[in-house]
Amino acid sequence: MYRDIDFIRVGNTLARLKNRVEERFPESGLLNVCKELIKITNETEPNLALISKPNYWLRGGVALVVSIGIMFITYGLSLFEVTETKTTFSEIIQVAESGVNDLMLIGLAIFFLTSLETRIKRAKIIESLNELRAIAHIVDMHQLTKDPTEVGESNHNTASSPKRHLSSYELKRYLDYCSEILAIIGKIAALYAQHFPDATIISSVNEIESLTSGISRKTWQKIMILQQSKA
Repeated sequence: MYRDIDFIRVGNTLARLKNRVEERFPESGLLNVCKELIKITNETEPNLALISKPNYWLRGGVALVVSIGIMFITYGLSLFEVTETKTTFSEIIQVAESGVNDLMLIGLAIFFLTSLETRIKRAKIIESLNELRAIAHIVDMHQLTKDPTEVGESNHNTASSPKRHLSSYELKRYLDYCSEILAIIGKIAALYAQHFPDATIISSVNEIESLTSGISRKTWQKIMILQQSKA
């Protein structure tokens, strides 16, 4: 029960977080980020079901193509005639080299076909992970201008300064919500690695978790500054 990430609980946590953001910051861009992340999460469940289920049609097609190829190779070999003539060493080398090259090409073709299902699923997952990575960067953009040292210092603003209307407490809650969203992004990404433990996917998931952890550290540094300023 506690050895796998539960998709339903991740979704429930995200929905509850969206409600919390909406209740405190109903007109914020962060709320729209939560709504978009919920859409991505709803798309995750069918994606996970798709990558977990074998594609029997594709496998059958690959098996048929490979079988036909083997049949043609077998038929070609059956037409080969061996005559009792003297052959030189160089001719033997040429025949052996040609045979090795043909076997390598056939092996590569078979590998390409048999790995087709894995590569299709991997491409689909990478596309979804790139969406999560983009959401993480958007969260970073939302917390970028939230400077805890400028709380209550509106008299220093210029015409191009961002609006800083949040109180110290509201800013703390805003940054905390950013950190929670980033944590959920990492968990959604980990779901793909859990259902498709491919080396490329695991590497991409680790990159996303490193990204979200790095951004979260920045938000918590700002929270600590807020707490120290109140002390």
